Amino acid sequence: MPSNLYTLDNSIVQSEMARKSDVPSPYYGEPSKFDPTFRGPISNRSCTDVFCCVIFIIVILGYIALGTVAWLHGDPRKVIYPTDSYGQFCGQKGTPNAKKSILFYFNILKCANPAVLINLQCPTTQMCVSKCPDRFATYTDMQLQYQITAAPWEYYRLFCKPGFNNPTKPVAQVLRDEDCPSMIVPSRPFLQRCFPDFITLNGTLTVAKRTHFKDALDKARSVTELRDAANGITGLVDAKEVGMKIVEDYAASWNWILIGLVIALVVSLIFILLLRFTAGLLLWFTIIAVILVIAYGIWHCYLEFSLLRQQPGADVTIVDIGFQTDVTVYLHLSQTWLIFLIALCTIEASILIILIFLRKRVWIAIALLREGSKAVSYIMSTLFYPIITFLLLAICISYFSVTSVFLASSGDAIYKVMAAEPNCMYANTTCDPETFNKTNVSKTCPGAQCTFAFYGGETPYHRYLFILQLSNLLIFLWLVNFIIALGQCTLAGAFASYYWARRKPQDIPTCPLFSSFSRAIRYHTGSLAFGALILALVQMARVILEYLDSKLKGASNVAARFLLCCLKCCFWCLERFIKFMNRNAYIMIAIYGKCFCTSARDAFCLLMRNVVRVAVLDRVTDFLLFLGKVLIAGSVGVIAFFFFTHKIPIVQEDVPTLHYYWVPLLTVIFGSYLIAHGFFSVYAMCVDTLFLCFLLDQEYNDGSAARPYYNTSTLRMLRRRRTKRQTSRKREKDSEDKRRGTKGKRMSLNVLTAFLPMCMCQCPCEIVYQQQKCDF
Repeated sequence: MPSNLYTLDNSIVQSEMARKSDVPSPYYGEPSKFDPTFRGPISNRSCTDVFCCVIFIIVILGYIALGTVAWLHGDPRKVIYPTDSYGQFCGQKGTPNAKKSILFYFNILKCANPAVLINLQCPTTQMCVSKCPDRFATYTDMQLQYQITAAPWEYYRLFCKPGFNNPTKPVAQVLRDEDCPSMIVPSRPFLQRCFPDFITLNGTLTVAKRTHFKDALDKARSVTELRDAANGITGLVDAKEVGMKIVEDYAASWNWILIGLVIALVVSLIFILLLRFTAGLLLWFTIIAVILVIAYGIWHCYLEFSLLRQQPGADVTIVDIGFQTDVTVYLHLSQTWLIFLIALCTIEASILIILIFLRKRVWIAIALLREGSKAVSYIMSTLFYPIITFLLLAICISYFSVTSVFLASSGDAIYKVMAAEPNCMYANTTCDPETFNKTNVSKTCPGAQCTFAFYGGETPYHRYLFILQLSNLLIFLWLVNFIIALGQCTLAGAFASYYWARRKPQDIPTCPLFSSFSRAIRYHTGSLAFGALILALVQMARVILEYLDSKLKGASNVAARFLLCCLKCCFWCLERFIKFMNRNAYIMIAIYGKCFCTSARDAFCLLMRNVVRVAVLDRVTDFLLFLGKVLIAGSVGVIAFFFFTHKIPIVQEDVPTLHYYWVPLLTVIFGSYLIAHGFFSVYAMCVDTLFLCFLLDQEYNDGSAARPYYNTSTLRMLRRRRTKRQTSRKREKDSEDKRRGTKGKRMSLNVLTAFLPMCMCQCPCEIVYQQQKCDF
């Protein structure tokens, strides 16, 4: 009779769990069976996903070969130095252009976009000069002045082709042969190229204090044409000036920035150590502190907005004033503080809603974090593992960047016919500058020239350069994801060793982090590479979609844009899901040593059998850790703000003079967040591992003397709370059944439901039907 009662109670619990998740648990596999020999991460394991491991090693060797070939064919000077119409580098030592480091465009009006000037070629003669023009002149004006003095010609010839010394040549022939530019305008160098020097006078854009002028053919021109030809250059030049000031600010405050980052490091360590003893108090303090800080920000933004709204001239919009190098200008606008106010109110409301509706789950998450702090305190070496991940990622990123530059600069100089007439049959055809004058192209197309176009080639290597660049990107993504997977599997193995130790810390293996790292490299390189490849392919698809989106921004096809947006959203969700599944699959690999697919399936089924707790608890834990990062970065940022704004009297004299105090301030805040993220990523992996081990422990054991739980008193509290909730629900249902007189009917249906799956095929639809009958 007690056995029957246990079966009846067990069926009720299973029915409730199935109703809770809306999907019956048998559909996701049976719970794990008790194994008396299991003592944590198994040591007797074999290599997994060997085929993928072999492919991964071959790809790495091929990647090294790709980099070697790129280094042999590439020339970074093609990227560093600008190239003239003859394929010669400007400013390169040991060449005639050694003292001519700036590229000058004969007719910049033919250049439609600065991006074309920097990356591709503009259809006009380009030559290297030592300095940009500093005055306005046309070739016609120069010829008139040459009759009086030769000084104008001596200056003008600096921007003509080398060797040309015929100032009396007719203007039409000079422009046809492109011996000299039709006009020169005051310019200044930017990115080693001469661009018009735009100056705003009384709100009017001018060049050399002119708004209109005439070229050598007496054609009326305006400054607007120059601005359109060099669209965005003024903003880029201002950005360069801002960049120079930022570099100066970094040079003056780098030591204080390092001090701020060290403070963030110390605060992060103290925070983690305090979690070991005061997890609940500290996390609730973090939550309350973040809420109060945001509330103060809301009050301050509202106060500033109210004051500025009453001041004349403060209602100007951000779009009206455009880009300003002085950031404080925006702080005098009411719209700026309104934006801050809306953003902070949204964040505050989101945090409060999460806490109100998930307050019970917050307690469970705090208990998990408390247990995670114990594990981290016993295995302190895990806190420094992110340094290894950072070094490996730095090597990978450096190799990818260098290989990309060498691939981009691979190729020989390609010359093409630049025709003056649009109907020339030889336009854009390949030519040889040494034999061009001996051909009939110049006779057929008067004024045509053989000028440098780009770097390329006709060999198979040059024809497949684009494919090689895509391969470089794909392998880079694969390696980055593999490094991250290796770190996750290593940490999971170390923390699983802690959980499955019967006596803590006596039964924790020696050097668990090193042992876990060795197992991951020796046995599971193929499995980690397999999971990393799946994620890399999805990320590659997202990169291609982003590229297509950038190309379709100016398109008017609404349907194509909508379809592309939907695809981007779907692939973003797919990437997030794969990251979540890979993370849990690596935990199962670290524990059981099975292949990737089997581990991913087991992890998925285990999580789906506990879908309610997983769906909520995972997000709540991440939310609490995020608040911890925000608190650390925000507290260090507040100290840095008061320091760099001279509001701390004790060290006021030591504060360096800066152009923009927000440069070191933002650096300290961002760096502090990254440091806190490095520590808390270990914490997050610890919590996820302990949670999966906890779920496995609940399925393996029953708490009896023969099968005791491995979890500590902290996690036992979670189990008791869960059991208490189930018992309370059962009593409420029994009370309601007794009141309705349906208890016997429910009991018989539950017993029937418990035995039906044993007597019939396990069809998901039939199981769902059985569970629905239990809900009578």
